[in-house]
Amino acid sequence: MTGTGGRVALVTGASSGIGAATARLLAARGMRVVVNYLRSGTAAGEIVAGIEAAGGRALAVQADVREEAAVEDMVGQVLAAWGGIDVLVHNALIPYAVKSFQDMTWEELGGKLDAEMHAAFAVTKAVLPAMTEQGWGRIIYIGTGLSRRPRDHMIALGTSKAALEQFARYLAQELGPQGITVNIVAPGPVEDTRMAHMTDVFDNEHKQRQVAATPLGRLAHPDDVAQAVAFYAGEDNAFMTGTTAAVNGGMSMY
Repeated sequence: MTGTGGRVALVTGASSGIGAATARLLAARGMRVVVNYLRSGTAAGEIVAGIEAAGGRALAVQADVREEAAVEDMVGQVLAAWGGIDVLVHNALIPYAVKSFQDMTWEELGGKLDAEMHAAFAVTKAVLPAMTEQGWGRIIYIGTGLSRRPRDHMIALGTSKAALEQFARYLAQELGPQGITVNIVAPGPVEDTRMAHMTDVFDNEHKQRQVAATPLGRLAHPDDVAQAVAFYAGEDNAFMTGTTAAVNGGMSMY
C-alpha cells in the first residue's frame, strides 16, 4: 500500500460524469483520489471539496493526458504528495467526430485512434513503475459497448475504443505475473454525460428507443458505471484480469 491513509487512485477526466462518480465512490471506500481534469478546474475543485467534506482525501491535478510531459508532471505531483499510485482509472474522453464513414476524413478517424492510444499509453507508462515495484496494481480502462456493437455515426469512437480494449488485454497478459490486474468497463448509453447531451445527433426519440431496447428499462447513470469500476479497483478483485464488464442494463449481452 502506498504511503499511509489508503490506496491512491488516479482517475483521469474526473471533473464530471463517470469520472466524478468514480472519484466519489473510491474516496468513500477509503482511497485517496487524484481528480484529473483538463479545463474544468472549478468543477474538479468542487469534486475534491465534496470528497473532503465527506471525510475523504482528494487532490485535483490538471493535465492533458494526450501529452506525455503533462502526464509525467501530474504523476510527479502525486508521488510528491502521496508517494505513489496504486489504481489507475483511465476515463478521460478524447474528442471525436460523430459522422458517417463516407463523410469522415482520415484526420478525424486516424486522429482519434492516435489520441486515444497515446493517452492510454502515456498514463499507463507513468503509473507502472510504482505498481511493479510493490507487486500490486489495478488498471481500469473505460471502454464502450460501441466497440462490439456498431451504431450509426460512431465509427471513430467505436474503433478507437476497440483498440484500447485489445491493448488492455495484452497488458493484462503481460502484467499479471507482477500482481497487476487490467480490466475494462464498457458502458452502454449513460445519462448525465457529455455524450448524452449530443442533442444535434441523438434526439429524445433516439433515447426512448435505447430505453426500450434495455431489459432493465432505463439507461445507465454514472454511479452504475462507477460501481463496476470500484469492484475492479478493490482488494477483493484478486483473480479477474483481461475482462470486460458490460454496464448496459442488458441492451447488449456478451
